[in-house]
Amino acid sequence: MRAVVTGQIGIDKKPYLKSVAELAGQRGKGFDMFHVGNMMYTEGPDIRPGRILDLPLSRLSSLRRAAFKDIISQTTPVEEHPDLVVNTHATFRWRHGLFSAFDFDQMNALQPNMFICLLDNVEVVHHRLHSEHDIEATLKDCMVWREEEIIVTELLAHAMGCHNDFYILSRGRHQDTAETALRLVTRPEMRKVYPSFPMSHVMDMPDVLAEIESFRAELAKHFITFDPADVDEKLLLDNGIAAAKEGRDWIEVEPHAFGGRDTDEMIRVNVREILDIAGDVDGQIYMRDFKLVDQSDMIVSLVPELAGGIPGLSSGVERELHHAFEHTKEVYVVWKPKKNPSPFITETATKIFSSVDEALAYFKDEGMFAPGNLFGH
Repeated sequence: MRAVVTGQIGIDKKPYLKSVAELAGQRGKGFDMFHVGNMMYTEGPDIRPGRILDLPLSRLSSLRRAAFKDIISQTTPVEEHPDLVVNTHATFRWRHGLFSAFDFDQMNALQPNMFICLLDNVEVVHHRLHSEHDIEATLKDCMVWREEEIIVTELLAHAMGCHNDFYILSRGRHQDTAETALRLVTRPEMRKVYPSFPMSHVMDMPDVLAEIESFRAELAKHFITFDPADVDEKLLLDNGIAAAKEGRDWIEVEPHAFGGRDTDEMIRVNVREILDIAGDVDGQIYMRDFKLVDQSDMIVSLVPELAGGIPGLSSGVERELHHAFEHTKEVYVVWKPKKNPSPFITETATKIFSSVDEALAYFKDEGMFAPGNLFGH
């Protein structure tokens, strides 16, 4: 696939995509990789690092067009370069205000057939942004910019005829999603799955969390999975609210939130700024999870059994299942409780299983697993 990867500044796309390219090389699936920002700096050697967005818009446009001209010339004819990744942006929210970061004529000439908008947790994006650039931006600014980047990338994908090949993908909070990105670009025929499971109200149940983690890992072995837990800002909001009640002005975020980077540095986050994005966090979770369902072929939901035989069926899981059914997705449910599921489950599910192993066996028998050795071992 000829993929254009976007994402706001602070995502740190370059090292992430480097890991995707290295993984591709290990699998014998190498592809061309272009970093538009680096190419623009090469075109303008007088520009100080980290200051390119402070240039007049006219010069920014000229540098970008020069970079894309080089990319197009190096990847034509298309038949000889079927797989490539262009690392760029759809929008910028900078001192000039909000402005686009592409030209339709050059996108047409590039002939992309996939668009991926990369995401990361807002506190991590905010931290990277201020570490690498001289600018003042709040968590709210970063949340707004992310929404703008998503919607403009989606509109661009539609304009390029890629109606069914626009994807939102998180870098991953606890583990890298390079495998997912690689599969999207080099094995797009693989089944795309949205794993659905309870989150917020099982956080203090270690056995249930372990069961959910195993469920997520098993699906990720065999499918392209768009996991809703890869962006987890609800935890940030909960911790911010708790800190506010205790009268604290700052909280610290664990280093693992850097998305796999080896670092001991803690991220200090302003509690007032967290409270300011409370509505954005909930609203974007609602929007994003439904979009992840929409870009999947099927939803697979785990309903664990909680204490007292209570089904671990959250309102979020119920809404995801209903949304998937209404949008004609295949709906599979792993129902663990002894209590029978309600008609709202049985009448909308394509099939119900009593265990993850049973579900996986069914998927294998139905030929849903991609052929070949996915992990290259």
